[in-house]
Amino acid sequence: MTAQNQPLHPETEVVLRGRPEREPGGAIIGGISVSTTFRAGGEYIYGRSDNDTWKDLEAVLGALEAGRALVFSSGMSAISATFDLLPPKGVIVAPSSGYMNTSVQLRKLEANGRLIIRWVDITDTESVVRALDGAAMLFFESPVNPLLDVADVNRLISEAKSRGLLVAMDNTFATPLQQQPLVLGADVVVHSLTKALSGHSDVVLGTAVTSSDELYDKLLSYRKDSGANAGPFEAWLALRGLRTFPLRYAQAAKSAQILVERLRSHPHVERVRYPGFGFMISIEVKGGARAADKACNAGKIWSYATSLGGVESLWERRRRHGDEPVEVPENLIRMSVGIEHVEDLWSDIEQALEKSQS
Repeated sequence: MTAQNQPLHPETEVVLRGRPEREPGGAIIGGISVSTTFRAGGEYIYGRSDNDTWKDLEAVLGALEAGRALVFSSGMSAISATFDLLPPKGVIVAPSSGYMNTSVQLRKLEANGRLIIRWVDITDTESVVRALDGAAMLFFESPVNPLLDVADVNRLISEAKSRGLLVAMDNTFATPLQQQPLVLGADVVVHSLTKALSGHSDVVLGTAVTSSDELYDKLLSYRKDSGANAGPFEAWLALRGLRTFPLRYAQAAKSAQILVERLRSHPHVERVRYPGFGFMISIEVKGGARAADKACNAGKIWSYATSLGGVESLWERRRRHGDEPVEVPENLIRMSVGIEHVEDLWSDIEQALEKSQS
């Protein structure tokens, strides 16, 4: 294999893809395409269907996930498009302790008679496999948000595909740097681009990626017909953030591993949840929900806020949300490690945990 056709590393893909054509005097950075209207006779028809800024971002996302990407207005709209692939009354197998808003949407779809849900403990592989019989789709995330449990991804995808199911994964937490679900055999992978991939807490976007032309066309049709398309400014911001994603991920993950080791021996922490990789940690604080809230409010560097994956470190007691699954402990704090110096982050954690017990 020559150097010209060797696969590129992700660190190179995020820099190389989604650029203008290489020509003398040409720009290195693409512009923001804001036109909603196009003259007849060309490739583009209307701004709800086509946009050059989307396509630049989609080129990078597709390279990272080894498929063809579509940008959506949010991660939830990408998930909605994925659920729309199912037939009426189709059976979907999904984790009972997964991302809160995904679970809420599934319950609504079931209440409306659109889908039938089989809830499973995604870490109980054998029970998940049994639930696959007669189903139409397996949808799951690994690690699970916010418990950070890790599923047997290879086994579950293999078992589902052997039964003819569609397999879709939310890869927001693991990111393509840790796993590529399409390469493992999944049909669709979704992301909240709001999180680590854009990484600056200033856009709301999502993506769905597939290697199937048939599924790509169906997802594209959903985006166009439902109006779940992204704004060009948001797409450009996400692309700009994506250029530095591997660097940010490496820094945050390195700090997370240091913090995990220290948290495991902290006297005010009952349990540390960490999947062994990445920038997300969950801890259970001694003293229940009240102590967890006090710790979050005491942060001077850590911000008490929803969301994750940005350059700033965030933490949050997740059960403050009424729709959070009951499997999530009341005293659980979900921590998204940013790119600040790890010693500053640790000092802030220490003082906040101390105040939580007063």
